This record gives sequence, structure tokens and C-alpha cells, in this order.
Amino acid sequence: MKALIVIDMQQGVFAKKRYDDVNIIKRINQLIDKAREKDIPVIFIRHNTPREAALKYGSDGWQILPDMHKKDQDTIVEKTCCDAFCKTDLEDQLVKLGVKELIVTGCCTDFCLDTTVRVAASKGFEVTVVSDAHTTAQKPYLEAQIIIEHHNFVWSEMDTPHPIKVCPAAEIF
Repeated sequence: MKALIVIDMQQGVFAKKRYDDVNIIKRINQLIDKAREKDIPVIFIRHNTPREAALKYGSDGWQILPDMHKKDQDTIVEKTCCDAFCKTDLEDQLVKLGVKELIVTGCCTDFCLDTTVRVAASKGFEVTVVSDAHTTAQKPYLEAQIIIEHHNFVWSEMDTPHPIKVCPAAEIF
């Protein structure tokens, strides 16, 4: 069983410009729609932290982007750090659903995606990162596009219990 994981696609996260944001949102929504057609669970990971007013629990910024194809039956996992497994019920939810493979999308490539992908792989999940369905912001030292390309390469080369697959959205379903 697979699950589509959508990380931190929230209003407060996108208050700052994200690389190729319009196309990333479009591709993630296409994946969400295809996952539903195939009865694959969609799990939204939502970051909340009192340290950042834009992501404070219950605030406007904490809300999932209104453009996302989120439905009431989708699972939402609340997290307070970059790791979607840390002090959350994500692993319990996945085990309960019989999920062995995660398809990972969202924001931010170099923080929450990277941490969650690595932890999931170390826990023995089969992980597929959608190479063109995650994003980040420009950094003072590196352009967002390069950060994304770099992480796609690193994930595809990592030594993990199950090799991490990295492929474009068009190849997922």
C-alpha cells in the first residue's frame, strides 16, 4: 500500500516566494487527484510552531493553501519540527493503513522534505520523492533550483534500507 505525503503546503510557508510555486501546486494537485482515483491515501503534513507567528496553530498562515485539492477525509498530521515523524502519529497512521511506500511532495526541499525523506527511509519505508513536486526558497548562498536539483541527486544516491526513488510526477502513477 502507498500513501501520498504532502508536506507543509501552507499559507504561511508560501507567504515567502517559493521556486516554481504555481507549477509545483499544479503537479501536487494532479498527484492528489490520481491518488484518489487509485484509492491511495493522501496525508497532509502541517507545520505549526509558536516561534513563527505565520505558522502558529490555528492562524491563517497555518492553514493549508486554499488552492490545494484537500478534502475533509484526508489525514492531517501536525508537526512542530522538520521531521514529520518526530512526536507525531504519522508512523502509527501509516501502519494502521498498511502503508509501506511513501510518495513525498511539498515544501521545503532543504528542511522538512529532506528530514522526513531520510527518516522515512531509515525506518524502512520505500520512499519515492517526486522530483518536480517539491520546492524551496532562494537562499543567500544558493538558488532554489540548484537546492532542489542537489537534493534530488543526493536522495537518489543515498544508502538506505530501500533505495530512495526520485522521479517526475508524470512517472508516478
